[in-house]
Amino acid sequence: MVHYGHSNQLRQAKAMGDYLIAGVHTDAEISKHKGPPVFTQEERYKMVRAIKWVDEIVEGAPYVTTLETLDKHNCDFCVHGDDITLTVDGKDTYEEVKRAGRYRECRRTQGVSTTDLVGRMLLMTKAHHSNIDNPDYQQHTDNFGKVCALALYGPKGHSPWTGVSQFLQTSQKIIQFASGKEPQPGDTIIYVAGAFDLFHIGHVDFLEMVYKQAERPYVIVGLHFDQEVNRYKGKNYPIMNIHERTLSVLACRYVSEVVIGAPYAVGKDLLDHFKVDLVCHGKTEVFPDKDESDPYAEPKRRGIFRAIDSGNNLTTDDIVQRIIENRLQFEARNQKKEAKEMAVIEAMKKRDQLEQSEAAAQNAH
Repeated sequence: MVHYGHSNQLRQAKAMGDYLIAGVHTDAEISKHKGPPVFTQEERYKMVRAIKWVDEIVEGAPYVTTLETLDKHNCDFCVHGDDITLTVDGKDTYEEVKRAGRYRECRRTQGVSTTDLVGRMLLMTKAHHSNIDNPDYQQHTDNFGKVCALALYGPKGHSPWTGVSQFLQTSQKIIQFASGKEPQPGDTIIYVAGAFDLFHIGHVDFLEMVYKQAERPYVIVGLHFDQEVNRYKGKNYPIMNIHERTLSVLACRYVSEVVIGAPYAVGKDLLDHFKVDLVCHGKTEVFPDKDESDPYAEPKRRGIFRAIDSGNNLTTDDIVQRIIENRLQFEARNQKKEAKEMAVIEAMKKRDQLEQSEAAAQNAH
């Protein structure tokens, strides 16, 4: 998958240098070393290109990063998160560049991983929503969910890199992701609204098309609160809560600003406040407001509403469907990945114990 944890890693990497090249693996490489990818390589190439801190991507980057790879792309060093990446046979993929002193590390984003997101889709619970205390959000935990939890995370020890943890939003994180740019005279202010859940290539293609509607676009994305999304989407949607969706959208290079918890109806106050010139909506269904009214009635009345066809029909439902279809493979992937990581942790513990006992023996002499 491509999620805001990756975006945060790319943001940190960019801050370490001047020009950021992101290497993206092929489907075949990922299947071999990790398990089935959720997005195809073409989708992933396009999604990584749309992350605002990326200057260039390398398609089909090798899974093991070598000095040859760094030299070929004229890179001074490579960056990875502080979680370990292992090959199919359990070797550290960054061993060579670490030895050569051309490796830097950035901090992993707590509370998100592909494993965690896949787990949320399979469990079909609503516990990831921001109002966890609401008893309505506790239903849907059927036997299927319990089985998946066991298959995903196992009955015993957890790897610190593959488990589930709660994402904690901070004002600092929003500031780091935000552009901080105000609209300038001559900019066309374009407003779009939605859930933008599990931010994917369908969203990227839509926002790129919206961005192209003007010569100097300033795109504002209104994100609906979790309860609002659940009202019109149902089931366990949104998969990502409002805090996660905020960062996902802010990381996109076509977006200038995000309204966190936008009103469902695009009304007079909102349009006047942001001095909106154009309101766009994609080809997805427009659900009526609570009172059955059209949420786009006001922009339509003003003649500033435009329906956009990005040519991409992919929806969040389609992504969830992919996961469910590959469910058994994903469960196997997560168990295997965690087992590999636990083996490395055990080896590291043993090495540390050995070093300590050797040091103690030397001190005794």
